[in-house]
Amino acid sequence: MDRLAEVTRTDDMQRTGGVRPRPVLRVADWAETRQTLHMWLQIVGKIRMINATPLNHYWHVTLVVTPRGLSTGHVSDAVGAFDIEFDFVAHELVVRRDDGRAASLPLESMTVSDFFERVRSICASLDIDTRIHAAPNEVDPAVPFAEDRLHSTYMPEHASAFWRQLVDANHALQTFRGGFGGKSSPVHFFWGAMDLAVTRFSGRPAPEHPGGVPNCPDSVMVESYSAELSSAGFWPGGGAEGAYYSYMYPEKPGYREAAVPAGAFYDEQLGEYLLPYETVRLADDPDAVVQQFLTATFEAARAAAEW
Repeated sequence: MDRLAEVTRTDDMQRTGGVRPRPVLRVADWAETRQTLHMWLQIVGKIRMINATPLNHYWHVTLVVTPRGLSTGHVSDAVGAFDIEFDFVAHELVVRRDDGRAASLPLESMTVSDFFERVRSICASLDIDTRIHAAPNEVDPAVPFAEDRLHSTYMPEHASAFWRQLVDANHALQTFRGGFGGKSSPVHFFWGAMDLAVTRFSGRPAPEHPGGVPNCPDSVMVESYSAELSSAGFWPGGGAEGAYYSYMYPEKPGYREAAVPAGAFYDEQLGEYLLPYETVRLADDPDAVVQQFLTATFEAARAAAEW
């Protein structure tokens, strides 16, 4: 661990009572690593997607936060089962089979094109199907992975800090999820928008989603938003250090009147509430602030839609 990372970790552990470090990671400072990592995550996410059993709302495409990074989790295929994990502690991509076979790839600066080829080679050696749609979704332009030689930066300290943010957010969203007895999603990571999310459902159908997301089939959005919902999560945008967010679909009159904690606000352009991560990190009781935000925005959605 370099000195800056060590100091940041120590300071944050003191702030949180030695429980969960909350790193300082300014969105502007890690743009190059974030853009490269985003493409790498899409490649692995798509491999999961084509091998996993389809689930409602496209829940089969997501990754999960682990004690070391982000993983596909258990994926069953024609051969048996496998998982692929981004290990942000050892900084390697690990691919494992249920028969004991495994292979790894160091996470270091390389082009998306090189990463794509190396991952395909490893997967071929382990009999994992990689016949994906080999271009990114939800970004514009969508440069095919095999041709992307622009994105090539990987700073380990930035990847680790982002994962630490996700660990923190995963704890908050898991806590929030436990307070609802109706249908809810897992807490999972969507590689298209690079966000960690959890969603609650009213049990009623929703109007057909209009689609229009860059380089994403409208049919995906129609299925994903086929039911009335309130969704919340964390993503590396919306604030100087990323932000928690919350929105409802379809949005109903009165939703924008939620009594959110200081520092949170409704973003008219995005159509959702935001709570900047730096507001949380600097709060006297960060966990309480996040739960207040999540609860207030959900209660506003429930009242507006009369759940």
